[in-house]
Amino acid sequence: MSIDRASLIPALKNVATRLRIDSLRATSQTGTGHPTSCCSMADITAALFFAEMRFDPKDPRNPDSDRFVLSKGHAAPILYAAWAEAGAFDRAELLKLRDISSDLEGHPTPRLPFVDVATGSLGQGICAAIGSALNARRIGSSYRTYVLLGDGESAEGSVWEAADVATMERLDNLCGITDVNALGQSRATMWQHDMEQFARRWRAFGWHAIVIDGHDLSAILDAFDEARRTKGQPTMILARTLKGKGVSFVEGKQGWHGKAFKKGEELDRALAELEKQFVPVPATGPAANLATQIAKPAPAPRAAVAPKPVTPPAYAKGDQIATREAYGVAIVKLGDADPRVVALDADVKNSTFSEKFEKALPDRFYQNFIAEQAMIGAAMGLAARGAIPFPSTFACFLARASDFIRMAAISHVSIKLAGSHAGVSIGEDGPSQMALEDLAMCRAEPNYTVLYPCDAVSAERLVALAAYHPGPAYIRLSRPKTPVIYSNEEPFTIGGLKVLRESAQDVATVIGAGVTVFEALKAYEQLKASGTSIRVIDLYSVAPVDRAALVSAARATKGRLITVEDHYAAGGIGDAVAEAVADAGFTVHRLAVREIPRSGKPDELLDRFGISAAHIVSAVRAAIS
Repeated sequence: MSIDRASLIPALKNVATRLRIDSLRATSQTGTGHPTSCCSMADITAALFFAEMRFDPKDPRNPDSDRFVLSKGHAAPILYAAWAEAGAFDRAELLKLRDISSDLEGHPTPRLPFVDVATGSLGQGICAAIGSALNARRIGSSYRTYVLLGDGESAEGSVWEAADVATMERLDNLCGITDVNALGQSRATMWQHDMEQFARRWRAFGWHAIVIDGHDLSAILDAFDEARRTKGQPTMILARTLKGKGVSFVEGKQGWHGKAFKKGEELDRALAELEKQFVPVPATGPAANLATQIAKPAPAPRAAVAPKPVTPPAYAKGDQIATREAYGVAIVKLGDADPRVVALDADVKNSTFSEKFEKALPDRFYQNFIAEQAMIGAAMGLAARGAIPFPSTFACFLARASDFIRMAAISHVSIKLAGSHAGVSIGEDGPSQMALEDLAMCRAEPNYTVLYPCDAVSAERLVALAAYHPGPAYIRLSRPKTPVIYSNEEPFTIGGLKVLRESAQDVATVIGAGVTVFEALKAYEQLKASGTSIRVIDLYSVAPVDRAALVSAARATKGRLITVEDHYAAGGIGDAVAEAVADAGFTVHRLAVREIPRSGKPDELLDRFGISAAHIVSAVRAAIS
């Protein structure tokens, strides 16, 4: 920006004052919100949007625009005020804050084109910012990513997971700002205004830390300059601020978190104080309207690369291949075909077979070590910026990042989670390693696709389908080797299923997925030998399910539906089928793991916990007796 500092500072001061006024008015109009949290970061926001970042307010999704993630999402009103000040929309819209008719929600969501990921669940924005910074590297762009955290938020463990990952990746295009206003929701924050406590922690994690007065605009601008010059490591600007800055009767006082100023005397008094803080700025010249001086992004020359066809599976029926191994093959094929595909790992690449991707495409493989929250958050940031990320780990450890999985649903970002080693079929490792609630976790989100392949062919096909299906997806993978039962040409669809055994004499339908498909097929053979015929379904798409096909099977087999799953009874395949057929008048008999399991051999565990072929046979005989 070609404005001298002497002219720029007063202009920015006035912008900061307008942002405070707009935040107060918006929150008072709705009667809810966090105006004092907005006031503490107003000077930082003014400097960031109107003197530092390169972006186009009319084209917020420009791939080369600098990115801003508001990790302390409760300060959403000032984010909206900044974009209105920049000219992205009419300032009058700010008074619709939190109204059901408005996309200016209580915390930011990507309903707004200038919001990449939903924030408000603290500790997540910085993880997403890592993904955004990695994406700049992926596409060869010079855009920078800025993320603003609260000091109370800094107690979140995911913040420090992110700190480690950003240092390992040497993300010098990432700049964090911590708004150290010393007050949390219920009391003073952990370190209050002891700035050295913050600085030494960030330095210990390998960041370049800069301590400033967060209300000194010259110091803020100098810090941004220093961050841009810093190479080989990310920067954290630690800004000492006052909550409620600019309004004397709340400034630095407890008890005002999340409280809007009451319309009337209280709001009028606050606004009157702020109105007096405007300073003279020349009526003409570049400083008169900073919105017109925002630096536009510098486009990086890049050729559009259309995805190539994905190489199909190449297995022979009967081959013994674990679906986790087929997953590793599948993502390499996707990565070869599409430069948007990336893979993330949490130090289990040799178990999930994502190491195949690292060997083939190392520049698009991101190792997060044992930091599942940072991994999912980074995947969210990558997806928001156009990548197709496949983060993978043991399915049970995804539960550690369940809140990130929830926020990915709210963000509607197309992350493609892969969880291996699911269920008691992993064997001797025992219950701490057995994901038995993961289907429930992901099915609970209304926009997640949940897929559960049983063999290598279905695994490859479903991974490819997930890559290009809109929204987040979860792919459940198994540890044991299973035989290939599908031909390489077999088609699959999101929301489909496969009827593997069928006849006009079927007395019941048995529905499995993953490893239990093979238990159902064993049960079929045992029952057939005694003159009893059953229908067997591979429910590879657990969400959505093929309701019509399930109802049809129920009608054809006298309403006898039996589900069998390597999962707890709540929220998995049994519930998915029951929900699908309930309004047609059918009920479901569910075989599932119903107690905390233990170590043992896979076959022993399947039998002991009620989901083996023997238990299926017993359930069928009981149903027809």
